[in-house]
Amino acid sequence: MSAVTATISEEAMNAARAKPVLADEGARLGFRLTLPAQILVLFIAVFPLLMQLYISLTDWSPLSGLGWWNAWSLWNNFANYTDLAADARFWSALKRTAIVMIVCVPAEFLLGLALATLFADEFPGKRIFYSILLTPMMVVPAVAGYMFFMLFQSGGPVNDILSAISGMPVTIAWLSDPTLALIAVMVADIWQWTPLMFLILLAGLVGVPEDQIKAATLLGANPWQRFVTIVLPKMKTIIIIALAIRVIENFKIFDTLYIMTGGGPGVATETISVYIYKLTTQDLIWGYVAAIALATLIVLSIAAVFAMKRMAREVPA
Repeated sequence: MSAVTATISEEAMNAARAKPVLADEGARLGFRLTLPAQILVLFIAVFPLLMQLYISLTDWSPLSGLGWWNAWSLWNNFANYTDLAADARFWSALKRTAIVMIVCVPAEFLLGLALATLFADEFPGKRIFYSILLTPMMVVPAVAGYMFFMLFQSGGPVNDILSAISGMPVTIAWLSDPTLALIAVMVADIWQWTPLMFLILLAGLVGVPEDQIKAATLLGANPWQRFVTIVLPKMKTIIIIALAIRVIENFKIFDTLYIMTGGGPGVATETISVYIYKLTTQDLIWGYVAAIALATLIVLSIAAVFAMKRMAREVPA
């Protein structure tokens, strides 16, 4: 009996020793198989970034008569970055970008959460309304921009609706007024991207355990108490993901805004993306543009790292 036990123990020990070896072999095999893809991704991600850093330290432009590989002859050290720090138009564009983000992202979140809560339950015609609700997200941003450009014209449908409600002619020049133009852009963004927030939050809402909600109901919790104490805490991670996606995407808003206002009137609706576009295509100062783009990338990276750390704290061990 003891001999059998000893044999079994020895086999168990050999198996235990073999597991790390097999795991290491599997890891090495996986690394070798994915190495070409890793090299490709590294090249695609790192080379443009290094090139952008290189160009941002020069005065290179397409009008310089030099290829980008010879831009070193136009080296200006950190002059572009010192100019950026003193560029009032850049800081104004950054401020407007932040305003659009602060207004649009919370509005999209609240509307998306309300719709997700509504669609979590069954009701007649749910699939039809679900399809209609997702339609704005499927519209090309440039098309959405042109559509809202027409809606907010002085003789457009928005003023017609306001005239019908007020009983008197309304001829508001939405896109000619600095404040109203920015509001119109934000309305367009909220209309188009609330469905994305709704879709993400609905996925998180459906994943909330039903047994916990039923238990809270039996204990006498009302719908609001169940939502605040059970549903929202369980959705924290998905909420952070949804907000992170929209913050990053909203920071890059361009198509809809540019079609609607072109950054105008004047520079009243000029965001970072529009400012970079104008400098690239009109002023052709690509070294300075590279500095702005790199600074923007750093800001977005810091925001992404903060969001990831927040998510890591929220995910249970």
